[in-house]
Amino acid sequence: MAFDDFYRLSSHAVILNENNEVLLLKATYTNCAWGLPGGGLDMGETIHAALIRECKEELGCDIHIDYLSGVYFHSAVTSHAFLFKCHLAENSNIKLSSEHSEFRWFSVDELSSVQKQRVQDCILFNGEVVSRVF
Repeated sequence: MAFDDFYRLSSHAVILNENNEVLLLKATYTNCAWGLPGGGLDMGETIHAALIRECKEELGCDIHIDYLSGVYFHSAVTSHAFLFKCHLAENSNIKLSSEHSEFRWFSVDELSSVQKQRVQDCILFNGEVVSRVF
């Protein structure tokens, strides 16, 4: 990789409710897509610190990280995404930032093929971090 090349890293949370549905947020930018909480790392930030910061900004509440389940390279955006199984802090109330217009709990079957694969990898975690290319 050359010095001036552009490359991204991001961390995202797979948060499940009692029905094994996954929390997704609807963005207010770009194509207004639904996605997992989380986002890009700031310079000098660890993948864990970025996830905690991004979730606090986006959800308005704290999360707890359970484990890292996968690392995914997305060629369309030249980015590696780190996915973590997380849970909301006790008695949390989600208060979205201006980056998102709504949140919803989705069944795994409702997810796009890429999102479904990443979430299933997380749910079926056996102690070995998965690595995939999309």
